[in-house]
Amino acid sequence: MSVLTAAPGAAPTGEEPPDTGERHRLTAVTGLAALSLDAMASVAYGPEAIVLVLAAAGARGLGFTLPVTLAIAGLLAVLVASYRQVIAAFPDGGGSYAVAKRHLGARTSLVAAGSLVLDYVLNVAVAVTAGVAALTSAFPSLYADRLWLCLAVLVLITGVNLRGIVDSARAFIVPTVVFVGSILVLIGVGLFRSAPVSTEAAAGHASVLSDNATTVGALLLLKAFASGCSALTGVEAIANAVPSFKVPRAKRAQHAEIALGAVLGVMLIGLSVLISRFGLQPVEGVTVLAQLADASLGHNWAFYVVQFATMILLALSANTSFGGLPVLLKLLARDNYLPHVFALKADRQVHRHGVLALALVSACLLVFSGGDTNTLVPLFAIGVFVGFTIAQVGMVRHWRLERGPGRHGKALLNGFGGALTGLAAVVVTATKFDEGAWLVVIALPLLVLAFETVHRAYTRIGERLGLGRIPEAPHRDRSIVVVPVSTLSRLTCEALTAARSLGDEVRAVTVCYPDAEDRAQRYALERAWADWDPGVPLVRLSSERRALGRPIAGYVRELAASAPGTRVTVLIAETEPERLWQRLLQNQRGAVVAHAVRRDTDAVICRLRFRLT
Repeated sequence: MSVLTAAPGAAPTGEEPPDTGERHRLTAVTGLAALSLDAMASVAYGPEAIVLVLAAAGARGLGFTLPVTLAIAGLLAVLVASYRQVIAAFPDGGGSYAVAKRHLGARTSLVAAGSLVLDYVLNVAVAVTAGVAALTSAFPSLYADRLWLCLAVLVLITGVNLRGIVDSARAFIVPTVVFVGSILVLIGVGLFRSAPVSTEAAAGHASVLSDNATTVGALLLLKAFASGCSALTGVEAIANAVPSFKVPRAKRAQHAEIALGAVLGVMLIGLSVLISRFGLQPVEGVTVLAQLADASLGHNWAFYVVQFATMILLALSANTSFGGLPVLLKLLARDNYLPHVFALKADRQVHRHGVLALALVSACLLVFSGGDTNTLVPLFAIGVFVGFTIAQVGMVRHWRLERGPGRHGKALLNGFGGALTGLAAVVVTATKFDEGAWLVVIALPLLVLAFETVHRAYTRIGERLGLGRIPEAPHRDRSIVVVPVSTLSRLTCEALTAARSLGDEVRAVTVCYPDAEDRAQRYALERAWADWDPGVPLVRLSSERRALGRPIAGYVRELAASAPGTRVTVLIAETEPERLWQRLLQNQRGAVVAHAVRRDTDAVICRLRFRLT
């Protein structure tokens, strides 16, 4: 492992630029646009998920749409209140991971982190495929190319986020405003209508309403509640990304969280009221939101504005993950559960390695699913309920340890919310287990195991480095510098000059091969070396198999064995071309030698770059 790798318990090292200030951080409004697209877009499928479950009980079952939605809205209020407290108590971000780490132990915090990682990754894949599905529904000729369209959308979102979270918020604020505005107009107009103005969108489509209506039992209502809770995904993203906000960070994040809860709650309840008012029945091939737009606004340009805004926001709702997951990965890296490279920032407050890792894994999921939403949906929303439950339980513990007025009421609120989200997690997992949820049940413990494996590795490294202990006083060892050469040039002169500055003794080595052409080159090098007479001996190493790195590594081992206590350094001189593409012209001999010496010896490797300017 490179010496530059950050040690456990220490801040990650490297060429991390200084903080460029508040210019690249979020306000409450831009934070809402950057981190709430997932939750906002969920109104396109949350109410529909409720209706599809209740349709099994016929028209009577659909009559419970509003009560179920009100229960979900109540849970939303509990979650928003809870995460508002999480933001205040944990301003460094992390959400349920930070809460569990402080109050529930390391293992539970890793379960929370793993569940959030899975949910964030799945959210990207589901959001992109859902957005592309809306596009291919409008233009069926694009259906065969849906995978490439999904990958293109993913590349676009990744590129925007690599420029910084503020740039991504600015790019997505207009689609967010158009979508929210169109839904609120839809609701407002619909409330003044006593009957649908149009049913053209559903005409000719078969109803999915059950002919053999069943009784509306508790299990059916629980299943509808659990399915509708998919509308709550993304509520935790703001609490996870508090460090991305401008000062005062916690206050701005709290304002964004409250705004998200208010807007989302109004949209969910409003759409549910319209479903009951219009007596809407789910049909095959047409979304519930499309039917509501048709019934409220008519089958005209306004209808298509709603559909187009929904399509765009569904595709862009993946941005919630790009805003929240890199911050979570940074916290895990800081705690030595992930490679420290995930904690590094670029000059625009971007955790680029986290963004790229998320994009890569999401692309693999898209390829695996073939760009099909139905393949991914059964895996979705399970992880977020696990995270919700852990956060609520952790906050109950938090209030028990706190002192002050109102703590018992807050603990009761969090406990009630934890019971609801825990029940939802169990119901969702059980009902979707055969549809693919078993993959999440397996993936979550594997992810926790991976976190612990990385942590143990960093712990072993820290023990070997003696972190936290005062080391012995530094001393000077005798040193020998070995310089591989193949010909004479300015590069050779620079290498020997640097070597004589570094060590007490310098030895140049060249590898000799038995071919006639190679022998001629060796004799020419020896004559030129004698004429030059740099004061450094030239050691000849024979190789019958035309190997390069192995003979040099063998010589270094012999040198170290013959001179115990001597520090051996291998100085490899390489040219640094003016143009990036010119690196393809290099023979990579230095990389071959460095790999062999690193693998077979304990020698120090020094790479000398000679700039060709």
